[in-house]
Amino acid sequence: MNIGYRVYGLAALALGVIGIVWADFASVWQPVPEHLPHREMLAYLVAVTELLAGLSLLWWRTAPSGALTLAVLFVIGVALLQIPKVVAHPLAIGPWGGVAEQSALVAGGLLAFAMTAEIESIALYRACWILFGLCCIVFGLEHFQYENETAAMVPKYLPMGQHFWARATGTAHIAAGLGILTGIRARLAAQMLTAMFLVFQVLVHAPVLIADPHDHMSWTINAINLALTGAAWIVADSLKGRAVWGVQALA
Repeated sequence: MNIGYRVYGLAALALGVIGIVWADFASVWQPVPEHLPHREMLAYLVAVTELLAGLSLLWWRTAPSGALTLAVLFVIGVALLQIPKVVAHPLAIGPWGGVAEQSALVAGGLLAFAMTAEIESIALYRACWILFGLCCIVFGLEHFQYENETAAMVPKYLPMGQHFWARATGTAHIAAGLGILTGIRARLAAQMLTAMFLVFQVLVHAPVLIADPHDHMSWTINAINLALTGAAWIVADSLKGRAVWGVQALA
């Protein structure tokens, strides 16, 4: 139970380094308006915050403050950058995907805070599980809505074809979300989701980065996928010995 939040912390550290190296907001924070006053200074501030919070998560004593800092930081991202896009296009799945990506990281950060601070609030845990489960369903719907784009990311050498894996992973996201939301095999669902994110890292994102190590977006995508891996791992750890709705047994 000490690995998930550290993976999450390493991802935040990576986002911080990316922001410092490029002197810009990591792509997860885009689009930050170009005309924003003191934009570069704010980009450095966010990057340093991510870096320090990520480092804090590597040690148990400082982990609660690091986790809470990241959760608040991602909440700000949702509120200021993602929600306005949803308001402008409420029926489009793309903006909801942006909300889901950062909200999943909010859930992971809050759960990491609760566990490392040894806070036993079932209301807090349940709220985070519900939020994370809903995000997983949005991820799955994105796979189907943007099937061609998702399929294009699948390595061509895999059997069954790229579109098969686009649909299969979309279905897996939805199934994981439903498992976490209902409490039916919730921990197993979170564990399998963690494994799937790890496969994405190895087969999809890392090769793109290796092919073009100077690309800002490739670094960001790898860091975000690692953060989602950590968040899913945290969810799985948080479900050990706990039932989502109090009476259902977990795997």
